[in-house]
Amino acid sequence: MVDPSPPSPAADKAKLRKATRIARREHVESLPASLRALMFSRPPRPLVDRIPEGATIGLYYATASEAPTLAYARWLFENGHRLALPWFAERGAAMAFREWDNPFVDDLLEPGPYGALQPAADAPALEPEVLFVPLLGFTETCARLGQGGGHYDRWLAAHPDARTYGLAWDCQRLESLPVERHDRALDAVVTPTRFFEGEQS
Repeated sequence: MVDPSPPSPAADKAKLRKATRIARREHVESLPASLRALMFSRPPRPLVDRIPEGATIGLYYATASEAPTLAYARWLFENGHRLALPWFAERGAAMAFREWDNPFVDDLLEPGPYGALQPAADAPALEPEVLFVPLLGFTETCARLGQGGGHYDRWLAAHPDARTYGLAWDCQRLESLPVERHDRALDAVVTPTRFFEGEQS
């Protein structure tokens, strides 16, 4: 009888994604709204020191359970940075970035093909030098477990000089992650209680 093939990294990641989505949702739902509002209110000093003055910064527009980015966006905007959000022309299209020119007014954004809010099609195209990357899980050395769509992996492969940072709840930290050839660790990850530096930082 032939032994079954060992689980692949992709299969292991799929299981981890399911578990981390549940853990993240339950963690966020357990937090009082007043406490959630105080978390991620502004970038910590170790992160600010790593962001070049005047750099264009890409962020994601957070879903209900993702670590929020709105307060960071407003702080960065007020401190002289141009902001950008992911933009998709349609499902299956390559991810690009367009300017988020006012993070204080949500109704300037519109639903994209994947449901996330994004700038209008006529917003200026930008190429961020610093990118806040969404994640489902991370390790102490800043390896990242993404959503599985590969949009950020492909964008980062084409923009290898971009600095990458993650925001996460503490419950999203994992002991280890299966690694595939295209995986790229983040330069740092910020949680409500810790600042983690990647091995290449």
